[in-house]
Amino acid sequence: MLDRLKGISLGNWILIGMVLGLIVGLIVNFYVTDPFIKDIVLMNNVFYLGGNLFIKLMKMLVVPLVFFSIVVGVASISDIRTIGSIGGTTILIYLLTTAVAVTVALTIGIVVQPGAGLHMAGIADTANVTANQTMTDTILNMVPDNPFSSLASGDMLPVIIFGLLIGIILAKLRDETEAFNKIFTEGNRIMMEMTSIVMKFAPIGVFCLMARTFGGLGLDGLLPLGKYFVCVLIGLAIQAFVVYPSLLVIFTRLNPVKFFRRFFPVMFFAFSSSTSNATIPLNLENLSEMGVSRDVSSFTIPLGATINMDGTAIMQGVAVMFAAQAYGIDLGTSALLTVIFTAVMASIGTAGVPSVGLVTLTMVFNSVGLPVQAIGVIFGIDHILDMFRTAVNVTGDAICTIIVSLKNKAMDVDVYNGKKPPVKEEHIM
Repeated sequence: MLDRLKGISLGNWILIGMVLGLIVGLIVNFYVTDPFIKDIVLMNNVFYLGGNLFIKLMKMLVVPLVFFSIVVGVASISDIRTIGSIGGTTILIYLLTTAVAVTVALTIGIVVQPGAGLHMAGIADTANVTANQTMTDTILNMVPDNPFSSLASGDMLPVIIFGLLIGIILAKLRDETEAFNKIFTEGNRIMMEMTSIVMKFAPIGVFCLMARTFGGLGLDGLLPLGKYFVCVLIGLAIQAFVVYPSLLVIFTRLNPVKFFRRFFPVMFFAFSSSTSNATIPLNLENLSEMGVSRDVSSFTIPLGATINMDGTAIMQGVAVMFAAQAYGIDLGTSALLTVIFTAVMASIGTAGVPSVGLVTLTMVFNSVGLPVQAIGVIFGIDHILDMFRTAVNVTGDAICTIIVSLKNKAMDVDVYNGKKPPVKEEHIM
């Protein structure tokens, strides 16, 4: 029995915690009538303590983890200067598709309003929500007056900008700053290990947050949660089957139907494994069979697994609107632009972090001052959505690789169109 319990993955434990929290919360809402037991003991002590302790642990991680990962990520990506136009074009497309993904998600969230009806305004402090500002103020606020003050206060945009600058400089002075670079690399490893430790408490935290939320809301909270789930799936479908095929047609004039017909096994494997890194070998082999040169794909696919997180960006965009609507917060244009920028920047350095969706989502929430308590409500179903997100992520990597390969004359179109068999390549960059 214990062996079976040990074999359950963390994602499944979180899902179990969500379901149990939902059930316990509904039982408390319907059957616990004693106000002392319901409100004082359960809602404001047991559930409050367990849920908010987990939230505080997550908030503790965000600033140092994001700072170290951004620095290390940018410093390593800067190696692409030796690759030339292939690297620059690849990163540009990856960041562009991520920006499109989060924009699509925000639009869906605004139209469908998944968080409407939750009425969670009294559960958390919303005093730090970003007020609507002019574009000039938004740009100026991205540059830190005092980077150490920004790090201490968790002001995410200045932290990101400061991390980007340090990463660029470390890449430029690589041979002269090896010791300093090592400090950031080891710091990043420490923070990832700390994240792994904290995430072991996620099932308990999610249970308490769900129990407290639905203990107060009852069945009224189920519809918004379902709408959130559907909104994310709609966003992922639009990105995979509208945005990506459009890019393929616009930049290559290739038939996207032929791509999906041959790429479906890779998407299915990514869906079942929920990890882009594990899908890299299969992705490389599949693209080679489509006529893409390994000299390009062996660079762009691993890079995409690191910095291209369109599926995660869609989840973040919908989650932002879900939380804002649940707490009755009207996000202005500057706040939405901040969300887009933060989500795109988050894709650079944090893809190797366990449960990256939750970590970067906390970062995005902090960037506009949204209460991170809302994450506990939606994170329970994130394990299911993560499977769909991974399939979308690897599809974006492959589409980008085909575009870059064709533009750099490193792809045989006749092989893609099935007019001749693929050539077996031995040379890998």
